[in-house]
Amino acid sequence: VQLQASGGGLVQAGGSLRLSCVASGSRLSTMAWFRQAPGKEREFVGGINLSGVRKNYSDSVKGRFTISRENSKNTVYLQMNSLKPEDTAVYYCAAKPVTGITTTRADYYYWGQGTQVTVSS
Repeated sequence: VQLQASGGGLVQAGGSLRLSCVASGSRLSTMAWFRQAPGKEREFVGGINLSGVRKNYSDSVKGRFTISRENSKNTVYLQMNSLKPEDTAVYYCAAKPVTGITTTRADYYYWGQGTQVTVSS
């Protein structure tokens, strides 16, 4: 299984970006986005189950970010609105073949390469 993330870039505070992550090799049950800022631990951003009905977000992005998936394309998206400088990080998509959205990094078996998001003030 391979995950390929894209869509990062430089944006001004208040702007929007949409990240995409394409999974190849197998359909994965739970998919998620994590992020890692310089000098900080990798943290959970949002997760989505196979059907797309169940979603979970960290408190820091709730109401601003939306996770979705398109199973016909084996793709998960992260729509990021009202971006803040503190959202600056490398964003990673992650997946696991079992059900249940968890926020723990170690629970996810597969990881993408990361895409840089930089929000200027």
